[in-house]
Amino acid sequence: MDWRDEKVNGSKLSVNRVCAAGTAFLGVLSIVMIISAFLFTENAAIVWLCLLFILLVLSCVVLFVVFLRRKLVLFSDNLCRTIDDMLNGAAPPLQMHEEENLFFKINYRLAHLYDVLRENRESIAKERADLQELISDISHQVKTPVSNLKMINATLLEQPVPAEKQREFLQASSGQLEKLDFLMQAMIKTSRLETGVISLDRKIQPFYDTLAAALGGILLNAERKKIHVSVDCPEDITLAHDRKWTGEALFNILDNAVKYTPAGGDIQVSVQSWEFHVKIDITDSGKGIAESRQGIIFKRFYREEEVHDIEGIGIGLYLAREIITMQGGYIKVTSKVGYGSTFSVFLPVDKIY
Repeated sequence: MDWRDEKVNGSKLSVNRVCAAGTAFLGVLSIVMIISAFLFTENAAIVWLCLLFILLVLSCVVLFVVFLRRKLVLFSDNLCRTIDDMLNGAAPPLQMHEEENLFFKINYRLAHLYDVLRENRESIAKERADLQELISDISHQVKTPVSNLKMINATLLEQPVPAEKQREFLQASSGQLEKLDFLMQAMIKTSRLETGVISLDRKIQPFYDTLAAALGGILLNAERKKIHVSVDCPEDITLAHDRKWTGEALFNILDNAVKYTPAGGDIQVSVQSWEFHVKIDITDSGKGIAESRQGIIFKRFYREEEVHDIEGIGIGLYLAREIITMQGGYIKVTSKVGYGSTFSVFLPVDKIY
């Protein structure tokens, strides 16, 4: 017998004591009433009538007490069992299809409490899984540059290195440090967006300037690879958006297009105003994305195996989707291997979320 059974038995014992005490009190009261009636009237008929009446009342009271005791004991047993099941996550409280009374009200609130506990348990489990995935992703991303830095440091300390080679090692070390710094900055942005530390300031404003700022960040790299960038964006298009973060999202998509488009390729940017959305198409002539992978390219730190030689950590598209989604929009991808890809960004025209 565990502590739960002891509590249940204790509740039964308390109910029995209350019933016994109530019955004893009524019995004593009845005797006092009969004696009083006899002393005041000295009429045996009246005394017998009082006795029959008291017996009838006592019978009704006893039946009521027995019924009430049974209901209370049954309810206490069910309550303890239900709470145990709720704590263990075994099953929700049984639904009672009765008229609205005390038992029904308590059961209804228990059912609501069970739903809250279940949602909290699922939320905690999801947050724990997300945290584990995040830690795994960060450790994987940090592992390579840290290993490279350790190797460079060991080489410089343990072996005589010519001055020219020292310069090469230091440049390599600087590149690895920049990668770590970029990773940390990206993670800070992601964390602030996900936790709501950074709130988007959506205002109805021209979109042309936002796109121009995003394009300004990739033109130099595009020129180095002799990639032709063409833009078709009417200057009179306005929509509700956060200029800074929307520019960040578009830059991430454009930066990917430059990275994965071969030298001498083309990137086309087209903006169209629809009735409810503004559509931004970013089309490249890169290697394309297999249909089986188009659903996972927005996953944090995802990178395809064949492009690991290209600089990047695989967080740009993830951030882009988060930023666009927070503004009530979405991103659609169409691609064919060997023919390039088109990322279509849809932003609501004038709704403030």
